[in-house]
Amino acid sequence: MSGAAQPVALRAAIGDYPRTRALKDGRIASSLLRLDFAEVPVISRAFAPMVREGRFDASEMAIATFLQARAMGRPLVLLPVVLAARFQQSALLCRAESDIRGPADLRGRRIGVRAYSQTTGMWLRGIIAEEGGLRPEECRWITFEDAHVPGIADPPWAERAAPGQDMLAMLRTGALDAVIVGHDVPDDPGLRTVWPDPAAAAAAFWRRHGLVPVNHMLTMSRDLVDQQPWLVGELLRMVRAAAAPVPAGEHGAPPASRAALRPVLALALCYMEAQGMLPQPLTLEEAWEGLPDGVE
Repeated sequence: MSGAAQPVALRAAIGDYPRTRALKDGRIASSLLRLDFAEVPVISRAFAPMVREGRFDASEMAIATFLQARAMGRPLVLLPVVLAARFQQSALLCRAESDIRGPADLRGRRIGVRAYSQTTGMWLRGIIAEEGGLRPEECRWITFEDAHVPGIADPPWAERAAPGQDMLAMLRTGALDAVIVGHDVPDDPGLRTVWPDPAAAAAAFWRRHGLVPVNHMLTMSRDLVDQQPWLVGELLRMVRAAAAPVPAGEHGAPPASRAALRPVLALALCYMEAQGMLPQPLTLEEAWEGLPDGVE
C-alpha cells in the first residue's frame, strides 16, 4: 500500500446523516487513512467547488451533477455507495387552492426549480413524463441558478427568473404554478403536494422500477485514485461500516455495489438524456470509469 508510517489524510465533504454519524465522529477509524472533514453546513454547497476546482479528495455529490461532470470530462470517480436516497413526490408543490390535481395538469404550467440540473428535478421530470405523459418541453421550467458543472447550459424550454426573485414567494403570489423543493419541504398550510397522495405515487414508482431514486453518492478525485487506488477500498470499507448498524428503510437499505446500482444509474441516464441534461450520451461503463478493478 502506501508504506507511510502515518495514515494518508483525505480532505472530505460529507453530509450529516444517521449512516455517516459513526464515520464523522471517529467511531469508524482506519490506520491507513484519516478523514479531515470540511465544515459544509449545506452539503450541496460542496458540489460546485469539487467539480470546478477539485477542492476535496472525497466529496458527496448529487448524481445528476456527477453524471453531467463525467459527460464534461471532469476528473472525478464515482464510488458505489449511496449517501442519500428517497422518493421524490412530496417535493413537488402547488398552492392549496390550485386547480392542479396531478402531474397531467402541469402541461403549459410554470414550474420553479432551483436549477434545471437539480437531481430532485431530474427525477420528478421523469416521473411526470411517465405518469402525466408530459415531455419536459411541454412545461415552462423557471430556474434560479446555473448548473454546478461549468459548460452545462439549460435547454431551450427552461428560462431564468429575474435576479432577486424567491421561488416560494413566486409560488404564493401565483407567478409560479408549482415548485420543486429539496429535502426540506416547507410546513405551509397554503401549499400542498401536486400528487394527492405522495405515498401512493411513491409505491407506484416502486412497482414500476423496483428502486428508490438516489440523490447523493460519493466521489473521489481521479488523480488521487490513479495514484493510490487502494484508498478507494479502504474508504468504502469505512463508509459501509458506518452505515451497517442503521436500520433498513421500508424498501431496504440503499444499494452499495456497482451491480445493485446499475438500474438506478440506467434510469437516471435515460431521464437525463430525455430532459436535455447531457451534452452527449453517456453509458454506464463511462459513468464508472476510473473505479479500480475489483471494486464492487
